[in-house]
Amino acid sequence: MSTRRVVVDPVTRIEGHLRIEAMLDGSGVIGDAISSGTMWRGIELILEGRDPRDAWAFCERICGVCTTVHALASVRAVEDAIGTKVPRNADIIRNIMFLTQYVQDHVIHFYHLHALDWVDVVSALKADPDATSKLAHAVSPRWPKSSPGYFRDLLTTLKNFVESGQLGIFANAYWGHPAYKLPPEANLMAVAHYLEALEWQKEVIKIHTVFGGKNPHPNYLVGGMASAIALQSDQAINIERLNMVRGLINEAITIVEQLYLPDLLAIAGFYPEWTQIGGGLGNYLCYGDLPQDGIDSPEAFLFPRGAILDRNLSEVLEVDPRDPEGIREEITHSWYDYPEGKQALHPWEGTTRPNYTGPEPP
Repeated sequence: MSTRRVVVDPVTRIEGHLRIEAMLDGSGVIGDAISSGTMWRGIELILEGRDPRDAWAFCERICGVCTTVHALASVRAVEDAIGTKVPRNADIIRNIMFLTQYVQDHVIHFYHLHALDWVDVVSALKADPDATSKLAHAVSPRWPKSSPGYFRDLLTTLKNFVESGQLGIFANAYWGHPAYKLPPEANLMAVAHYLEALEWQKEVIKIHTVFGGKNPHPNYLVGGMASAIALQSDQAINIERLNMVRGLINEAITIVEQLYLPDLLAIAGFYPEWTQIGGGLGNYLCYGDLPQDGIDSPEAFLFPRGAILDRNLSEVLEVDPRDPEGIREEITHSWYDYPEGKQALHPWEGTTRPNYTGPEPP
């Protein structure tokens, strides 16, 4: 039986460059697969010789989706090195910015990076707007945009896209593939929520612009935050801006509770077999975050630390941040130079020197 090699390079709808190679037998079953991260960014080398107070600004730019968290980790590393504890208000602002990105990223991943693997946009053209409205009310009774007229208008917009031969943001996909399992009404509802989430995500990041000046890549500061707060001033973060932040947070809660989670559960119900595959090694690590009394008091984190091994969800193991052997870098399958004979080192012992030995690019 002949073997066929399939290469997908690059994998799209992710941040970064990923290559997948799969070996299929004659019946189409995958016997082996290899994934490769094919982009080396060299942030560590870019930082060499620079002022450590600027490290956050460079590290943050490693990703345009998970923006802010790399800056936060970098600025904390510098503060740890010089023994600085930030003021309580700075921790609060950082936590708000972190959680803003945390919530936005989950919603973006589900709707804009992932949902089109499960949602057939063209199938939505066959949907009955009245039946879609009933489905939407059943899935999320409190979500306001669920009337038959609302879905009828969206159906007209989709038809205009298709009839013009240009699907816009929904072009270049496998519409009609038998692997799609949602009925037309569920597809139309999901497309509507995709567009609503797209509109919302550009609003919620205004929280970053209030406290960090911009998004993506909001500003940080070693030792605190450059966020002047004066409730009655027109030249600082005033009560009007804080009220806007509160409104955006409440809107984010509504999106998660009335749109994201109901859709996640509804769509997952059509693909139950997918819960039985994947999962990687089954080892999971949470290093903890959202400090309430500084980064050196992990017992007060709102996100506690813990590790799960071998999918044993009944036991959460402690994580000791001061154990240098607890976290190591493995480069066995990576293109880096390391001291001879050492393939697993703590980051502060390792090196970041590229050593690509693969084929020359075309």
